[in-house]
Amino acid sequence: MIKHIPNAITSLNLLSGCIAVLFVFSGDLVGAAFFALLGIFFDFFDGLAARLLKAESAVGLQLDSLADMITSGLVPGLVMLKLLEIATQAEVVTSASYIDETMAWKTTKMSLEPLIGLLIVVASAYRLAKFNVDTRQTTGFIGLPTPANTLLIVSLPLILHFQHTETLQEIILNKWVLIGLTIVSCILLNAEIRLFGLKFKKWDFKSNAKRYIFLIISLALLIVFQFLAIPMVILIYLIMSLVWRDK
Repeated sequence: MIKHIPNAITSLNLLSGCIAVLFVFSGDLVGAAFFALLGIFFDFFDGLAARLLKAESAVGLQLDSLADMITSGLVPGLVMLKLLEIATQAEVVTSASYIDETMAWKTTKMSLEPLIGLLIVVASAYRLAKFNVDTRQTTGFIGLPTPANTLLIVSLPLILHFQHTETLQEIILNKWVLIGLTIVSCILLNAEIRLFGLKFKKWDFKSNAKRYIFLIISLALLIVFQFLAIPMVILIYLIMSLVWRDK
């Protein structure tokens, strides 16, 4: 019975991702973002549970990737598609009309430009496939992990909803900013850059200094800037990985 606990947690990740997809289709990007965050939470703890319970398995590894494909592949791609759809509307959308308690936006006939957001789905699938066969990614990552990329994408509707300003609206709902972010995220997902992992094999500070410092900085930023801190945290993660390399 114990050996099934990690897979059950992974299944909750998958379920959260499916619910997030439904929220995207209903136009509620805030709901989609929260369920994506919940899925990422389960994604972190399924591996931890497997190690603690010594219940790691080949099936669990494959199930984890399949769940990630939904929560951290399909969901961010659809969220980006929806944001691009909003950004490319012909009519001027005011803050009062595009943002409300449910974040349910009404859009007109969709153009082809928003489909660019689906490149995130393709890039995520390729990144997950590489991860499954790459023996170099046991303690760290090569390329931006799909959950980190998802955090970046789903933070956008959360920022618009909870920390809305006209300036942020103009930046986030600029279609060229969104297209640029899509291309950058696709590149980062599959770039040959080594990024440190957040798995703790031991709890001492000396061998985990980089992880502890990153977590402390991230927590401080989240307290001060709330959802606006998420893009900052991802950027710091990339910079620390590139500058502070393990010996």
